[in-house]
Amino acid sequence: MSPSTNPDVAAFWSRFIYAHPSAANTPFPKAEQFGSGVEMGDELCALIVEGKKTATCSCLWEWQAEGEDIPRVGELSILLDGHNNPRAVIEVTEVTVRPYGEVDAAFAFEEGEDDRTLESWRRIHWQWFSNGLPAIGRAPSMEMPLVCKRFRVRYAK
Repeated sequence: MSPSTNPDVAAFWSRFIYAHPSAANTPFPKAEQFGSGVEMGDELCALIVEGKKTATCSCLWEWQAEGEDIPRVGELSILLDGHNNPRAVIEVTEVTVRPYGEVDAAFAFEEGEDDRTLESWRRIHWQWFSNGLPAIGRAPSMEMPLVCKRFRVRYAK
């Protein structure tokens, strides 16, 4: 069952609308898990709900390969844990595209992972992109364009 047809996700969205009536006319958002796999999905979800993770990034090349538009400020999404259970509604507050080599320590800290330093951010993300980009015929570089997104939790279970 896809997250968008999961009755738990639909019920969660209804509870969000009940708590935030001004969002009543908002189209049903995308439901998504951060990272890959159960363990990483649960870990990143917990960091977001705790307020430690308020930013994320992905490679623009992946968005282009999938034919998808990058996120927009104000866009809402339903955050899923590693088991595809809805845990929060998050809102995009900023989107920038910048080269991997220009990601700064402040953004690395806001990603909330590992020890929150730029050094660990670079190590973790270089490995992530090294594993994923070959599937679209690309390799990581210091110039690869990243979609850097900041967000806030609007509602959490």
